[in-house]
Amino acid sequence: MDNQVENVIVVGSGPAGYTAALYAARADLKPLLLAGPEPGGQLMITTDVENYPGFPDGVLGPPLMELFQKQAERFGARVLFETVSKADLSKRPFRIWSEGAERQAQTLIIATGASAKWLGLESEQTFGGHGVSACATCDGFFFRGKEVLVVGGGDTAMEEASYLTRHCSKVLLAHRRQAFRASKIMQDRVLSNPKIEVLWNTEVDEILGECTPIKKVTGVRLRDAVSGATKERPIDGVFVAIGHRPNSSVFAGFLDMDAVGYVKTQAGSTRTNVPGVFVAGDVADSVYRQAVTAAGTGCMAAMDAERFLEAEGPHA
Repeated sequence: MDNQVENVIVVGSGPAGYTAALYAARADLKPLLLAGPEPGGQLMITTDVENYPGFPDGVLGPPLMELFQKQAERFGARVLFETVSKADLSKRPFRIWSEGAERQAQTLIIATGASAKWLGLESEQTFGGHGVSACATCDGFFFRGKEVLVVGGGDTAMEEASYLTRHCSKVLLAHRRQAFRASKIMQDRVLSNPKIEVLWNTEVDEILGECTPIKKVTGVRLRDAVSGATKERPIDGVFVAIGHRPNSSVFAGFLDMDAVGYVKTQAGSTRTNVPGVFVAGDVADSVYRQAVTAAGTGCMAAMDAERFLEAEGPHA
């Protein structure tokens, strides 16, 4: 056990976590960042990032996150590639456990992100970032003038399909049932859009593509959910829009969350219901889910933590 009580522990290493560590380090709080099971977050599986400010020619996801890490470390942030398995936020200092070690902190910034729900096909992992995506806002631009398939039946799928019509020549929307779960206004928007073709009672059986000379999606094999019959259809990209799962379960029972698991914050801040615990990024954001918004809330969380500690005066 490490008996040192940290000023700030940041849990998570996407844009939110690294930005929080950067700001906390510049405030001389000597933060410790625990990178988690997916160091760098969802950008590590994003090939091209064209909408992050400061990179007019675009940047690959992994190199961008390396720059985030280096900048945080430059100012003194310590990064450990460990995963938090348990937490006790019932009193301060807060206690968390990673890789079997107990760590204590006066403040905690939770930036564990959210993970897209996938279909469970090996092929969607094979072509992830090469024609398969879970974010139309991030990747729709790459499919200008092409035909794509969106999978899902809720509001997320409706939003993704509608957004993609701005770039794509045609959008297929595959739903495994005969009726959408989405709100009526979102359904009406999709059903009245001439560029969207709805495929009812349809499941994706396989994503088809090529791996040489470069990876790319060329089509899908679809299954009729009623008859079981399958057919192949050429397509240029697949967007899986069956929801996201916030990575917040380790903090359940301590933090207020919505029904899905997104951590609730106090209005106009990153404060949670537990004084001294702050949250940033997609683990609290079910709406925007962008790297730039995550980074912004990482900055906010670090500033909130700094002000919280400052109000208490120096710690031993």
